[in-house]
Amino acid sequence: MSSLCKDLMFLIMQFCDEENLKKTAHMLEQESGYFFNMKYFEELVLDGNWDKAEKYLSSFTVVEDNKYSTKIYFEIRKQKYLEALDKHEFSIALDILKKDLKVFAQSNEELYKEMAQLLALDDLRENDSLALYGDALTARKGLLGDLRSVIEANPLLQGKTRFPQIKKSRLRRLINQSLNWQHVLCTRPHSQPHIDTLFTDHKCPGSDNMQAQLCSLPPSPVAVEWPLERDSSTDSPVTIRNHEALSDQALAEEGRLFVGVKATEHINEEEVSQTVISTCCQASRNEPPIEFPSTVERVLDIGSFMTSIDFHPVHEALLLVGKLSGDVEIWDVAAYDKLFRREFVVKSLMEKMDKNHSISVNRVLWSLDGSLFGVAYSKNELHLYDKNGNCFEKKLEIDAHIGSVNDLAFSKADKILVVVSCGDDKLIKVWGAATGAKLYTFEGHEDPVYSLCPGLKRNIHFLSSISISGEIKVWLFDNEGSRVTYCAPDSCRTRMAYGNKRVFLCGTEENGESYVVEWNENEGNIVRNYQLLSKRSSAVVQFNTCLNRFLAAGDEHVIKIWDMDCDELLAVIDADGGLQARPYICFSKKGNLLAVSAVDSRIKILANDSGRRFLQEAAFDFGDSAKCLTEPFSNLSVGSPPFPCQGGAGGTSSNNVEATNVSKIVEVTRCQSMLLTSEVKTNLIRRLVYTHTGNGILALAEDGTHLLWRWAKSGEATMKCAPRLWQPRSGLLMTNDLPDKSRDVVTPCLSLSKNDSYLISSSGRMISLYNLLGFKNMRSVMPSPPAATCLLFYPPDNNIIAIGMDDSTILIYNIRVDERISKLEGHSKRISGLAFSTNLNVLVSCGVDTQIVLWDSITWEKKKSTVLQISVGWLASDLSETNVELDKDQQHFLAVHETQLAIYETATLRRVKQWTIANFCTHISHATYSCDSRVVYAAMRDGILLILGAGDLAPRLEIDPSSYLPPHLSCYVDPVVVAAHPHKPEQFALGLSNGGVVVIEPEESQGQWTIKNHLES
Repeated sequence: MSSLCKDLMFLIMQFCDEENLKKTAHMLEQESGYFFNMKYFEELVLDGNWDKAEKYLSSFTVVEDNKYSTKIYFEIRKQKYLEALDKHEFSIALDILKKDLKVFAQSNEELYKEMAQLLALDDLRENDSLALYGDALTARKGLLGDLRSVIEANPLLQGKTRFPQIKKSRLRRLINQSLNWQHVLCTRPHSQPHIDTLFTDHKCPGSDNMQAQLCSLPPSPVAVEWPLERDSSTDSPVTIRNHEALSDQALAEEGRLFVGVKATEHINEEEVSQTVISTCCQASRNEPPIEFPSTVERVLDIGSFMTSIDFHPVHEALLLVGKLSGDVEIWDVAAYDKLFRREFVVKSLMEKMDKNHSISVNRVLWSLDGSLFGVAYSKNELHLYDKNGNCFEKKLEIDAHIGSVNDLAFSKADKILVVVSCGDDKLIKVWGAATGAKLYTFEGHEDPVYSLCPGLKRNIHFLSSISISGEIKVWLFDNEGSRVTYCAPDSCRTRMAYGNKRVFLCGTEENGESYVVEWNENEGNIVRNYQLLSKRSSAVVQFNTCLNRFLAAGDEHVIKIWDMDCDELLAVIDADGGLQARPYICFSKKGNLLAVSAVDSRIKILANDSGRRFLQEAAFDFGDSAKCLTEPFSNLSVGSPPFPCQGGAGGTSSNNVEATNVSKIVEVTRCQSMLLTSEVKTNLIRRLVYTHTGNGILALAEDGTHLLWRWAKSGEATMKCAPRLWQPRSGLLMTNDLPDKSRDVVTPCLSLSKNDSYLISSSGRMISLYNLLGFKNMRSVMPSPPAATCLLFYPPDNNIIAIGMDDSTILIYNIRVDERISKLEGHSKRISGLAFSTNLNVLVSCGVDTQIVLWDSITWEKKKSTVLQISVGWLASDLSETNVELDKDQQHFLAVHETQLAIYETATLRRVKQWTIANFCTHISHATYSCDSRVVYAAMRDGILLILGAGDLAPRLEIDPSSYLPPHLSCYVDPVVVAAHPHKPEQFALGLSNGGVVVIEPEESQGQWTIKNHLES
């Protein structure tokens, strides 16, 4: 079907759904194949309507289409088979085995035989792998969790599970507007036009020549407003009183589309052009969204024409600038100061004598972590600079291409940082960022390659490239050639950008006509075409995405803004005038700042409220710009805002945070840290706890290895002496078994007994009980699947443990006698957090489903439940977790999610406080109470540490990575998990992404964090 038919089909589906014509809507979904209704499919699965579920699914994919489709059908038929066995309907089960499951026997004969053997059992739970099989409804809920992830990964269903955002009753409104339009054209409009007049070309009585004139009008893509001209016999304006027509209120909401029409004139191009200009003027009167950086805060005079700009990914104050003259500069936009400048040096004598020889910068770009930057030049060369002591120095000079190097990008290939370049020689080359060695050369474009855009899907790094003719190719980092080839909307110079997990293209043809579109990268077609770019210009239009919500383009001496979900122009910003015809634009990573090129070699810095605050404080922190000659570059570049996240109101009180209440730590001298050493090499630390006595730290790495440090001499964890990595004389290591399949998502978990003698731990396979004195594995129980994802000792009895499972259940288990006491069911996804309150005799649990459940720890019955209020648009990933931790009195608990922190009453599950991140802020890695429950220590994914007051969940202190990590690690290593000392409120430890552990305290002269005066009871 054509794009128009597709849009009409969505409108009809919406209408059917709103009119409760559910069967018709589902029939259209199946016959058109445009929309896979996940909600309807889930209802069929939960109700056990297996035949209807398969029939609905078969309209979109069949068993043999691909491995994902095979998996979906197999899981549905397997569950259907197990339910028949559980009901002892053996004849039905045999029929399912022979007819439905037989198709899978060829690919996995052993599994098919094992399923056939279940017919011989009186109870299917006698099979070891089905020992924990519960009731049918619970099994169906678990099945849905698996099906969702497989459906989302299925290429045949990608893009079909999301219904377009369409305003309510859109089809009815369009019909009403058409009715208005048709009768407005009449010289003697009917006083009560009826809806059936739309069934044919309408002609009101007394207007014999009107229909001919209407048919002669050329179609117009825009709603045009003409002056009103009526017949002398008509005294009153058109009125529509019929209930089917658009109501007055609806007209007020929608706006009058047409005031009147000249009946004797046709539409010409000049009128349409004037209408477009009128629409732009209207948009220019619209106020830009408050979160969009629209106020001019700085104007930098850079001295010569710029060709490329890029904000530092971590330190927003740093702006990298490439120039037409070949110079590269770094500016501190907060202090109006140029920190770094390098000229392009012409080495060849022949080049120096060549009067036509000129080198300009085509592209400048920071690396992913901002530790180095690249420069692509107009002739042959690619340069890489990295930080060396007090400044950046040239690290690599690569003769990359024959002719111009048109673009560059940074990405990861086999976990190695690489820089990618493209050029006029029609080639794409991949270089090792550390050595400059050429790793890959991608060939296949028939024209010079104009732009590059790296991407990441399901942990796979890939690269998109676009030639000057608009040919788009997608590459993996190997030698297998391009995986996908399709054409951009026009054969022209085009750039690509990602925003909100969507793809956008912007291109400019040689005649100056430009476009901005949302692009379906799976099907290679246009999803949405954004309106009102100018049609004639000699320059290439520049565009960018902001806050995962807005598109912006520099055009006609202004900045035009669109909402990603609407093709109509949202607003226009002129930045106080003086912008170039098609200015360069660049947003900071957090979206608080916007740099835009102006005439007379100037750059204007626009900001929103958060950006304005940041610039004021950053300028104060930097002080005299002359320090750049004497101080380390890292000290100058620390300019993060005092609270990079925006507090949200929660519970019964406001959590608004004022900048004056925030104290910053940006120097190593303001806090002290100790990096714990280890001869045992591990990878990312996933779990971290102090021993209950406070004299040791236990870490569990992602590879299943445990590391235990003890302060044997001092008897407590202190910064005055380093702990020793504890290992028994036998040399044993405590290492958990890992799943056989490397692609399985592993959720490590551990818990220490009250006397610090025993440890229970799991890394996706068996649950192991260790003796911490000799590192001996005392017992291993409960093989996966399902895997244990959360473990906790029951405080009154160390023989009893609570086990959160991957299948969303919680087991209460006596590990000494290897016996299950109870099975708790109430979550829909894997369990990620458990906490016992002995004072209230309850267990608090939470899961990836963001649900929090309260259980009676005597009877193990469910008491209450609630759900975290998550912002719209958030999607769970494999590593998304919700954690809970009780305060010292056990009357409240802290809930930690990657988007928020919240405090709840334990007995009632009433939310007391909440602090949420802004949509432009980095997510939370982990957080925990201090031992006295007066503050919360939170680690952000960009390495920033926040210390919040527990009384109001307001950020009080910020610690930059350069304060607690050595310089060679601060740009590459991030905190993953936080643990608080059980007796020292001021001390906490971090588990790091490189397998290290660091202990942090306030500087010795202070002895405590300087937030005591701000805390409220």
